[in-house]
Amino acid sequence: MGISVNGIDIDDADIAQELPHHDGAGNPLKQAVHELVLRRLLQDEADRLGVQGGSIDDRIEALFAQEVRVPPADDAACRTFYAQRPQLFSSGALVEARHILFQVTPEAPLELLRTTAQAVLDALKLAPERFGELAAQYSNCPSGALGGNLGQLSPGQSVPEFDALLFRLEEGALAGHLLETRFGYHIVQVLRRVEGQAIAYEAVQAQIADRLSRAAWQRAVHQYLHLLVGRAEIAGIELEGASVEGTASPLVQ
Repeated sequence: MGISVNGIDIDDADIAQELPHHDGAGNPLKQAVHELVLRRLLQDEADRLGVQGGSIDDRIEALFAQEVRVPPADDAACRTFYAQRPQLFSSGALVEARHILFQVTPEAPLELLRTTAQAVLDALKLAPERFGELAAQYSNCPSGALGGNLGQLSPGQSVPEFDALLFRLEEGALAGHLLETRFGYHIVQVLRRVEGQAIAYEAVQAQIADRLSRAAWQRAVHQYLHLLVGRAEIAGIELEGASVEGTASPLVQ
């Protein structure tokens, strides 16, 4: 059976046209199909509500503006975010770090990958001097040839979850658990830290408010998509709420 949304088919030609936009995804085919399904749902909803516009993307943007609204981040929320993440709001902070990356690919069984990564981490806890050797053997990052060394990093240079761990670890510390990012599983060690000077809250308040508002808007969009999925007639693919909330769809960037 093919894939259809509210009685409208999504055929192989549609998928083939969408697929190149998702080359960087862990599962490009799945991501392309999800994107097409969500786009179809949103187009149908725009039709139902009489939302006008030029292109499909313009109409979807207008639909979001009409149906998805979030209050701006207040000062208390911004101050809490600032206080809880001092490493993000300092000038001149640096860490020298190394990692071992176990990259997630469609061909790699996820459970086996995680089990292997955990076994390597357990080995390093017993013999941390083997980090360079094991990085060269296991890491799917070019840094593996350098013993996993990433050089000096400042806040914001890596993905948020990697960044947060880097600037939380003490100098010389090996993270006691695997870090999962969109790239895969990482074993992380901070070799050296250079503490920065704190930036005043007033200088970054607008930046924090924008970040919190964007995050709130994305959560609201995911909830809205979940609602649309729940009341639509979708055949040929499982698109549960968890799948919608986990998507990296350009529709909700």
